[in-house]
Formats: sequence, C-alpha cells, structure tokens
Amino acid sequence: MARKKATPDFEQSLADLQTLVERLESGELSLEDSLSAFEQGIRLTRECQAALNQAEQKVQILLERDGQLEEAPFDADEQP
Repeated sequence: MARKKATPDFEQSLADLQTLVERLESGELSLEDSLSAFEQGIRLTRECQAALNQAEQKVQILLERDGQLEEAPFDADEQP
C-alpha cells in the first residue's frame, strides 16, 4: 500500500493559495476570517517555497559533473 504524502503537492498548494488570495481580494471576509486566511496563505507560501528550493537542489545535483556544477541556460521555447 502506497504511503500518503504528509503535505499536499506543489500544484495543489499553489491552487489553494490562489483561491485564498481571491477570497482576500474580494473584501467580503470578516477581519477574523481574513486573518485566518492570511495565516493559511503564509503556511502555503512557505510550503511552495520549500518545494521550489528542493526542486532547485535536485536540478543542481543533476547538472553536477566531475564535482563541479555546470550551469546551462534555460530556454523554455527549446523543444527536445
């Protein structure tokens, strides 16, 4: 049986954060609900940042050759 992740994946956290931002921007939340949403948004932001940092570390490991990091330009338009 596969283990469940303790934290939601990056995409879900990002979607949840977007929903929170939209709710906050609507101006229809009470002060207490706004503070609660803000706290949740901070938590989601930290989770997303941690996931991005971990992905960056993995990329650096994959690009490392002979003990030295080789920087390679990223071209999003380049097709493999």
